[in-house]
Amino acid sequence: MPDTSATSTPTRAGTARTLLRLLPFVRPALPRIVLGMVAALLAGLVALGIPLVLQSLVDGPLASGDSAQVWPAAIVVFVLGALEAAFIMARRFFVLTPGTHVEAAMRTTLYAKLQDLPVAFHDKWQSGQLLSRAMSDLGLIRRWLSFGIVLLIVNFITIIVGAVVLFFWNWLLALVFLVCSIPLWIYGYVFEQKYSIVARRSQDQQGDLATAVEESVHGIRVLKAFGRGKYSLEKFTRQADQLRGTELDKARAIANIWLWLLLVPDVAFALCLGGGVWLVANDQMTGGALVAFFATATVLRFPIESIGFLLSMTFDTRTAVDRLFEVLDEPNPIVDPAEPRTVTEPRGRLTFENVHFRYQDAGPDVPDLVDGVDLVLEPGETMALVGLTGSGKTTLTALATRLYDVTGGAIKLDGVDIRDLTREELRRRVAMAFEDATLFSASVRDNVLLGRPELADDADAASAVLAEALEIAQAEFVAELPEGEHTTVGEEGLSLSGGQRQRLALARAVAAAPSVLVLDDPLSALDVDTEARVEAALRRVLATTTALIVAHRPSTVQLADRVALLQDGRVTAVGTHSQLLATNAHYRYVISSLEPDNPREVEK
Repeated sequence: MPDTSATSTPTRAGTARTLLRLLPFVRPALPRIVLGMVAALLAGLVALGIPLVLQSLVDGPLASGDSAQVWPAAIVVFVLGALEAAFIMARRFFVLTPGTHVEAAMRTTLYAKLQDLPVAFHDKWQSGQLLSRAMSDLGLIRRWLSFGIVLLIVNFITIIVGAVVLFFWNWLLALVFLVCSIPLWIYGYVFEQKYSIVARRSQDQQGDLATAVEESVHGIRVLKAFGRGKYSLEKFTRQADQLRGTELDKARAIANIWLWLLLVPDVAFALCLGGGVWLVANDQMTGGALVAFFATATVLRFPIESIGFLLSMTFDTRTAVDRLFEVLDEPNPIVDPAEPRTVTEPRGRLTFENVHFRYQDAGPDVPDLVDGVDLVLEPGETMALVGLTGSGKTTLTALATRLYDVTGGAIKLDGVDIRDLTREELRRRVAMAFEDATLFSASVRDNVLLGRPELADDADAASAVLAEALEIAQAEFVAELPEGEHTTVGEEGLSLSGGQRQRLALARAVAAAPSVLVLDDPLSALDVDTEARVEAALRRVLATTTALIVAHRPSTVQLADRVALLQDGRVTAVGTHSQLLATNAHYRYVISSLEPDNPREVEK
């Protein structure tokens, strides 16, 4: 995944250009956001109108002693205050709901992208980094859209309008006030340069910390079994301390800009007060105008002070947008063809033609993992893949469903290059069961019928398919679960044993009713008796389904009509088990290296 180290300073577009990338998501909500800005601006303008009333009050009734005129002015101030409150409430009404819709749209788009990206992408990216982007980063963007951008724009406009009003009251005091604000704009620029770097570091470290938590939770059994809980805690503490240090750097940066935002206005107020008193004493300014000037400056106090946290929020959001689009911009090399073909006569003939595969980041001196495989599986045939560890067995099975794409040659299903099929059609016709069985936090029924969404509206047919798949996988334990097939399995199925998970994963592959069944050693966690019963039931499926099975035990080899021997990414021999035992020394060596099912199995 991208470099997320503390020293990483990737080149990025300007803040405005980066934030404008949100426009496609924001466009539906833009009218209400604009209305929210209008309401906020009206609230600011109404607040700036109050000093006008104060000036007339001070120079009029209070100067003349006519108390009868005080009440009308007070009522006007009250009405203006009520209007300001109403506009603020309207601003919240307009912007809060659309912000949540935008966040939901971005989260859905991100999730769809993650589902669409190939396995190679997920091999490189930490799940915690993806989780932090989907949750904390998108939440930050929502808050900025609903609050930050609205107040940032409105407060800038309010400051500009307020500055004009200050010049209306007295140009000299206004000039002093504005000159004093120059350090704010200078430090604001410096603040952006420093804060952007530390904000990115913080968000990346949050992702790393989320990954550490996820890994420790998923691996809690291993940590407890090896007594490494303290080690895991120490590692987590180091990462948490790094994040704490980065957050302190952020706090210092924000504290520094707040120093300027609080100090500069106070200095400006003091200078203007001294100058204003002198002007009033020399009859160059009325007392009412001076009161109105400071009332206006007070109204501008919050917009000026808010610039600091609004800028920091904006720069945090810019970083969040960068992180979001790092995923959304990720190219996907495994896509559907522009003009897809279809398998008109599905028979299940699977052909590997001079197939090569290597990872994109593999060096030029690294040999191909799959190096020119030629192999033909006839319809209804069961082919076992046998080879030593690292020979390319699992990689070859992953290519059949385009979890990875071949880098040379072609794989054909019933004469059609699988790259010419849509991924949906290919994966409907080719199903997989992995050695590392993964289940979802859903019912047993939903897990097994995952590959048959068309049965969702036909409960009877779904129940029949489910029962047959569970029977073939010898998953009779499902009936003993608290709620039977409706029992919700724990996260990743960890509430079940390894053998139970494998049997449900096998049932899922069988229930998909594919033309080709790809099994990556799906029985490795089963005991000998259970495996024998599963194999006996599985033969009924394999009699009519083409199957490619990675075999790690001799009994699994017995399921196959033919065996393909893989060596260094190449198929070096194909034949029946007996033929290869009689003619191939390397095959005999590989078979002798497999885990025996019983003491006499190797002799068969």
